[in-house]
Amino acid sequence: MIRYLFLTSRPLSWVNTAFPFAAAYLVGTGRIDATLIVGTVFFLIPYNLAMYGINDVFDYESDLHNPRKGGVEGALLPPEYHRATLWVSILLPIPFVVYLVVVGSWFSDLILLISLFAVAAYSVKGLRFKERPFLDSLTSSTHFVSPAVVGLALAAVVSPTVTPSWPLIALLIAYFLWGAASHAFGAVQDIQADREGGIGSVATVIGARATVRISLVLYLLAGVLLLFTSWPGPLAALLALPYAANVVPWWSVTEADAASANRGWRRFLWLNFVTGFLVTMLLIASTLLRG
Repeated sequence: MIRYLFLTSRPLSWVNTAFPFAAAYLVGTGRIDATLIVGTVFFLIPYNLAMYGINDVFDYESDLHNPRKGGVEGALLPPEYHRATLWVSILLPIPFVVYLVVVGSWFSDLILLISLFAVAAYSVKGLRFKERPFLDSLTSSTHFVSPAVVGLALAAVVSPTVTPSWPLIALLIAYFLWGAASHAFGAVQDIQADREGGIGSVATVIGARATVRISLVLYLLAGVLLLFTSWPGPLAALLALPYAANVVPWWSVTEADAASANRGWRRFLWLNFVTGFLVTMLLIASTLLRG
């Protein structure tokens, strides 16, 4: 059971939600405290377990047709573990959520609620945003951007200097576009499995080729927006280029060859670690410049 919970939480993706929260809160407050630790741990493991655990339970039938499932890219969760996975996915986050609500403001609580709603709405029956083309990519991007917004909102409770500004808004929009682009490109590799499982997505509706091209445009737009952030933020615009280059080989991909985009997706997973390191360096530089 522990092994399946570990696999279903997508360990390679833990940093994608924990880092945005920790970076936003730490840069905003300049201090390490209980809220930073609790929030980072929450967005590291419980949040990912809830997001992907619920997904793996409700996607079981379609995952049977997906050759990617059964490893680091997602567990193929046996039915006998479904009930336990749902309970753990729901109960484990509760203590963390309660703490963040208590120490937060009405705004941080609202963003946290939106974040948790997006986690559930993406997969649960009756909502299934993942089967609503375009809304699927927007919801997925919310999964990764909302931790950063929660971090900023909690930082504002501690430090009144954390206020909305155009450079900050440009940064968040750029991150949101990056998330939507990444989800859209990831959907290309699953076109055949999704169609066999009766699941709609942005890729199954507009096709593999169009989805890849939209993904490329969104990556480039994200890079352009980063040029309008505070220094040294504009340097981060360069980090959008490897993501754009990663999808270029599939510019003219056919429906029959869509599964080959998995090669690009695997590079994307490791590219995130390199990008995360470089973003960390830029955050340190930004903090030093402000000091």
